[in-house]
Amino acid sequence: MRLTSLHCALVVCVLASRAGADEAPRPIRLEHSALAGAIFDDSRTVVKEEQSERGAFTTRDMEAFLSSDRKLDMGVYEAGPNRYTISEPYGVDEFMYFLKGGVTLTSEDGSVTEVRAGDAVMIPHDWKGVWDTDGYTKIYVIYSPAKPID
Repeated sequence: MRLTSLHCALVVCVLASRAGADEAPRPIRLEHSALAGAIFDDSRTVVKEEQSERGAFTTRDMEAFLSSDRKLDMGVYEAGPNRYTISEPYGVDEFMYFLKGGVTLTSEDGSVTEVRAGDAVMIPHDWKGVWDTDGYTKIYVIYSPAKPID
């Protein structure tokens, strides 16, 4: 996988780090070499077994940043094949840049958005529809103005 300078600009997020009170905030960087898969070797990676309309699948989530008010979150996420019908509003605003795989998003009005590796998509908090994938790895940035992120 080769990232262009535009992609690298998306990857290098200039955000306050989780530094302690004695340390100055620093940018959070997701290195190109780690995004090829080694990022999930980080001890902070959370691995879960999930259930969807397609059955069981595994996820890996390496959260690289969570703001002090817990309303802005950034990291790298990987999921196996899954499908969800989202009948309640999505609940957060989420920007995603797909590194591998992709997703088909069918909005409640029937419009279809295909997102593949190398594509970016923004899902607004009030979106409803069907999320369907054969699996993917993505960089995500989530904003949740209404409540803190779990």
